[in-house]
Amino acid sequence: MTVETLTIHQGSDKFEMTTPTGNWVLAREKGYSPVQMLVSAVAACGGYVYASVLENSKVEAEIEKIEVSYDRDDNKKAQPVSAIHIQFYAKIAEADHDKATRCLKLVSPNCPVIQSLDPAIEVTETVTFI
Repeated sequence: MTVETLTIHQGSDKFEMTTPTGNWVLAREKGYSPVQMLVSAVAACGGYVYASVLENSKVEAEIEKIEVSYDRDDNKKAQPVSAIHIQFYAKIAEADHDKATRCLKLVSPNCPVIQSLDPAIEVTETVTFI
């Protein structure tokens, strides 16, 4: 089942994706590289899933920001992403810290973006309470 078709076209000198708010330039020097977009998609989707899991677990939370870092495999010609680490920064009552930490294990199995990755890519999630 096709959900959506996106169009990427050749812009003035780089590939671009047309969006309702303007074009996304798919080049690191002019916007975001495709690898950065992949990693960002993992983090954003993981954030939505984590927020939903917390809500369903009756944990009041405000995710203030998400930081994502990644490693690339220098031993392979294309240097594919080998690991992604998602760091959530959330305001959560101290009494719920343990429960919120346990909820992290539900992010990867319930995130369609993470589930779409090559299984060789290690994805980890942690939370910092603020």
